[in-house]
Amino acid sequence: MNKRRYSNRRRKNILRVFILLMTIIITVVMWRTIKIDVQVGELTLPKILQSEKSFADTSGEWNLILVDRNHYIPNNYQVELTELSNGKKVDSRIYPELQQMFNDARAEGLALFVREGYRTTGEQQKIMDEKINEYEKQGYSAKEAKKRAEKYVAIPDTSEHQLGLSVDINADTDKCSSEKVYQWLDENAYKYGFVKRYPEDKTDITGISNEPWHYRYIGTTVAKIMKEENLCLEEYLEKYK
Repeated sequence: MNKRRYSNRRRKNILRVFILLMTIIITVVMWRTIKIDVQVGELTLPKILQSEKSFADTSGEWNLILVDRNHYIPNNYQVELTELSNGKKVDSRIYPELQQMFNDARAEGLALFVREGYRTTGEQQKIMDEKINEYEKQGYSAKEAKKRAEKYVAIPDTSEHQLGLSVDINADTDKCSSEKVYQWLDENAYKYGFVKRYPEDKTDITGISNEPWHYRYIGTTVAKIMKEENLCLEEYLEKYK
């Protein structure tokens, strides 16, 4: 009986070791498969993973579409654009309020202009590549340069500029200071339906560093609430939607 028990115990121990070894081997093989970008049919594994990313919900109110590093712009998203006097473009639906905001700001002696409006995916990618290259020239590794660049530049297809709903507003510094323009926008933009999208005290939520020039159209009703309650778009949607 003792020999039989010993034999059974020995077989169980061997089986446990075999299972452990197989688990380790399978794990290593799977990891190496991911690392070497194995072909799966006509798609590479990274492309398959990319196809599973989350897309922005465009079924609700158009002015409240949330686009960030966790919500990509759907491939079929379309926007009707209006061209501004300097050649930049915006979603036609925000043009009247944008123009009125500029008219009122200029009436108060401010000199401002839209530096950036709508962008294509290609244009956004170019900006990202330039920022990464800038950090690489400073001595950062490719991985670290990309990580740092993404703090300041939205990942292509996650930029609000690609919606046509955001504008970067700068001052004509020959006529007035940037600080005056940024202050006026911070105090008044919500009246026209625009909010500072990436404020300094919300970087842990938005994932983007402070951008006092970047304003997003969301409509006057929501903008007023966000201004009064000091909410960023993510916080507003979580609280009210």
